[in-house]
Amino acid sequence: MMAQPQHAAGPKSDWDAQPNDAAPPLAGVRVVELGSFVAAPAATRILADFGAEVIKVESPGTGDELRQWGELIETRDGQGISAWWLTQARNKRFVTLNLRAPEGQALALALIAKSQIVIENFRPGRLEAWNLSYERMREVNPAIVLVRISGYGQTGPYREKAGYGNVSESMGGLRYVTGYPDRPPVRVGVSLGDMLAAQQAAFGALMALRVAERTGKGQVVDVAITEAVFATTEGMLTEYAHKGIVRERAGNKLLRAAPSNVYQTGDGKWIAIGGNGENVFRRFTTAMGMPELATDKRFIDNRSRIANHEELDEIIGAWTAAHSLAEIQQLLDAAGVPAGPVMSIADIAADPQFQARGMIARVPDARLPEGAAIMPGIVPRLTATPGQIAHAGGALGADNHDVFAGLLGLDAATVERLRESGIIGAPAGTQATLSSSTAEHAGEGVE
Repeated sequence: MMAQPQHAAGPKSDWDAQPNDAAPPLAGVRVVELGSFVAAPAATRILADFGAEVIKVESPGTGDELRQWGELIETRDGQGISAWWLTQARNKRFVTLNLRAPEGQALALALIAKSQIVIENFRPGRLEAWNLSYERMREVNPAIVLVRISGYGQTGPYREKAGYGNVSESMGGLRYVTGYPDRPPVRVGVSLGDMLAAQQAAFGALMALRVAERTGKGQVVDVAITEAVFATTEGMLTEYAHKGIVRERAGNKLLRAAPSNVYQTGDGKWIAIGGNGENVFRRFTTAMGMPELATDKRFIDNRSRIANHEELDEIIGAWTAAHSLAEIQQLLDAAGVPAGPVMSIADIAADPQFQARGMIARVPDARLPEGAAIMPGIVPRLTATPGQIAHAGGALGADNHDVFAGLLGLDAATVERLRESGIIGAPAGTQATLSSSTAEHAGEGVE
């Protein structure tokens, strides 16, 4: 069992306050999730945080493999549940459905007929092979918005290639400029490409929904993980197209403004300092006790500081090495210089700012011995209609009866027949047949 950090709960914050009476922003919006792993489930989680009813469709027998990925938190039944899964599954409803069977496809269309948005991250062409093309969806619901997340998009010469976030971060330009110039490209420590695509997917879904509400006509939102990464590359393409510049790896240095780096302190910690900007640099040099640096011709303006950034960083590094992190932070805060420590997850969990903003959320969960799951709070923060975390997810097929009997109106005998036949359940010995293959999910964006 993973030890529960004592500081994770933190003092009660405004997260623990009762929600106000205003309806959440996406109340009344129903979303069908046909995804797994990271990108599509993360997109639907954003929508669910703000009140959308998300129905996650999983394969009978196994479900989303993320349920067992990464570190497992011990549950009361001794089975364990993925910490990553808890953050992805929150606020959703869970049904199982065999999308390879015609009757399963018909049930999926019945759900889509009663929904506003579908989000999927299969390899392009997989839905069509299951008779769940956008054309079929529009036949039952002309206003449906279909969000499709894949490695390279629904068109182009790479559309049918398998696409994971790892590869997309590399092909989108991010890995090439990440790391030190004398070392291989490095990855960011999280699934950044998938999360960028998830945000674009949620944003695109809401824009398309706005149009559908106005016109009664849905559309396809085509999100490529590679393009979501490429969209973050600032002016790199324009620099290359007009000046022939290929931006290279530069470690922690920001060679468009200086000083901007991470410096080690005298007590062995690290602090990020952004002392660029003319007024900020003057305040910074004064706080360091070296006001003459602001008029030194090597550092007189941003271009000069960039040209001489190694000398400047050496001076700053010598200064930070002579002081503790706390001393530096106090000096720079008083001077109005942007600075902050390089924080581990333990630091974040204990930090009063994160706690005060509700970012260390305690979500009741009877499955866990502690009775609650600790997870990141909701972003962005709406003042009048904030998002809420109602629960930390459920078991595979937990909402089968409520959705198929309640929402779709199937009688009890039909629901039982569907379960026994493997359409919404997995008879003994059929899990491998009914589970989704890696090839089918090759556009979902896992690492």
